[in-house]
Amino acid sequence: MRSPLPRAVMTRLETGRLVVLSVLVGGLVGGLSILLRAVLDAVVGVGGAVTGYAPPGTPGEGGLLIAFGTATPWGLLALPVIGAAYAWLVPATPGGPLTQLIGGYHARGQWPGVLAQLRTLLGTVLAYGSGLLIGRDAAFTMTGQLGTRLMQRVTRLDAVEVRALTLAGAAAGLGAVLHAPLAAAVFVVEVLYRRFEFEFEVLMPCVLAAVAGSAVYGLAYGFSPFLSVPDVQVPAAAQVPSFVLVAALVTLAGWLLLLIARWWPAPVTGGWLRPVLGGAFGLLTALVAWQVMPGVLGDGSGFVQLAVSGFTGPEGLAQGAWRWALLALGTAVAFGGGVLPSVGVGGLLGAGLGSVLGIDTATSTLVGAVAFLTVTLNVPLAAALLGVAWGGEALLPVALLASGLAHVLSGVSGLLPTQLTSRRDSGVHAGGPALLPDTVRFIPRRALDAPATPYDAPATPEPDAAPSADRELYRRGVPPSWRGARLHLLSLPPGVEVIGVVRDGTVRLPRPELRLTDEDELVFLARPDAYVALEGILRLPGA
Repeated sequence: MRSPLPRAVMTRLETGRLVVLSVLVGGLVGGLSILLRAVLDAVVGVGGAVTGYAPPGTPGEGGLLIAFGTATPWGLLALPVIGAAYAWLVPATPGGPLTQLIGGYHARGQWPGVLAQLRTLLGTVLAYGSGLLIGRDAAFTMTGQLGTRLMQRVTRLDAVEVRALTLAGAAAGLGAVLHAPLAAAVFVVEVLYRRFEFEFEVLMPCVLAAVAGSAVYGLAYGFSPFLSVPDVQVPAAAQVPSFVLVAALVTLAGWLLLLIARWWPAPVTGGWLRPVLGGAFGLLTALVAWQVMPGVLGDGSGFVQLAVSGFTGPEGLAQGAWRWALLALGTAVAFGGGVLPSVGVGGLLGAGLGSVLGIDTATSTLVGAVAFLTVTLNVPLAAALLGVAWGGEALLPVALLASGLAHVLSGVSGLLPTQLTSRRDSGVHAGGPALLPDTVRFIPRRALDAPATPYDAPATPEPDAAPSADRELYRRGVPPSWRGARLHLLSLPPGVEVIGVVRDGTVRLPRPELRLTDEDELVFLARPDAYVALEGILRLPGA
């Protein structure tokens, strides 16, 4: 039956549901992130014992500002094996954690299955622990998506809620590992598109989940920042051109990287040669670590900490260049597609350029990290917020200048293949049948000379078919606010009518006094534009 509560109260309850679910998902992902960090620390310890080298870490994640050991050739032979295993566990489609997150959202919530996501998580943990170019954030991004999967098992979520909460879970995982919940929330809604566009509808769920996840994660590991940066002052006017030069040069390096990354043909990187390419990348990493510098191992965040602490000089250019080369080659097989590998490359290049130009290396390191992250992932605002979260509010003017310059100069290329140019390209916002929720089945009008087909027959995909101006049939579940209501009390827009109710496998006539249940399905006869209007009304809070 209809709720006796006033509509204003119902609106608050419906809105409060998403708020509560966002907080719960954030808390759940925060708890899972605590377990993940313990696993990563153990795997990193084993990896360091095997390769003979442990790179420095960041204070926020319990790392030390010193590298231990010397890479041994026999231990480094494990890298090709792990590289091949990673390329096998993480196929080209659906790709790495961040690629999966973006692609699934644009496909209207069609994320890979649980087993595929668990394989991706296993691959990222193994690759990160061995020292390959996988960011620590990748495993947390995947854990956030799995957290929403767990939430689906304990409560019923509709398609819109699943999409919003999956992004919110990823924001919670990223906020925990980066120790920057607000920046992580903005990152998730910004990284979906290559242009300066956002998913404003899911921003608040991402903020709530990221804050809740960071709060739970901090209870176990503390609330220290990801990077320990000395007091950064607002650059003097005379130094601004030097920082602009640093941002421009790092932007050029990022643009060249994207240019090289496009050379890899998709049939090669996605076919049976993919594990071979992964093994070759592991072998190349091992050779560079053995013959040139072991500092190419890890995601580079620990070396960024050394740079902001003043321990990196012009040699940062060489180390950043080697990491740049590995990232350019490894992105074809899903290496380096997260946040921290780009931060490592850009930060080291910025530190080396700052040392050469004689400016503050802590600021130039963060400027380089912001610019390079903007180029590779197309997240100018989130990159600037990350720089401010790590370096302090005094960094805000130069961080915004660096990210804005990098975004304008680099165009709309990026490392993430599922990233779309703008909102209009997304299946979530596309016109025609794509506007309909996943629970709705669109049945196109049958031509007069076409043979009849059973109503319950499986739908044949017709990607080019679009609804005409005539009325069509639609079938969907009963919206939550209609459950218990009688048919004659439903408020439908003009051009929409209920012509049947599917109950217990049979189609019943829509009698005015028929009361709807949770298990019913409604059959509508409507003009496509009118039905889209109905779905828009049903998405409103309290509808």
